[in-house]
Amino acid sequence: MRAFHGQMSDNQPIRRTLAEKQKQLRDLRETLATMKSHTAPALRESVQKRIRQLESEVSAAPALKAGEQRNAPRPTGGTADRPRSPRRRPERSI
Repeated sequence: MRAFHGQMSDNQPIRRTLAEKQKQLRDLRETLATMKSHTAPALRESVQKRIRQLESEVSAAPALKAGEQRNAPRPTGGTADRPRSPRRRPERSI
């Protein structure tokens, strides 16, 4: 069976918001703290590596967010401020 475009099996990275990244960072730190002394060194190192990656992403996020706000188009006056009414279906006569 083939995957359709956008399906999770397309081997695409999962996009997370800043809040989700911060939660994952807290969870990983807690996991690292609760690891036993006999835990495999490879597992411990992989968790530490992911913590370092998340820390760099979280620290870079405010700078990226400020850049996006600076480059975002500003709304102009006129009809853009007025909410649009939903489309009405024409009445059918029987």
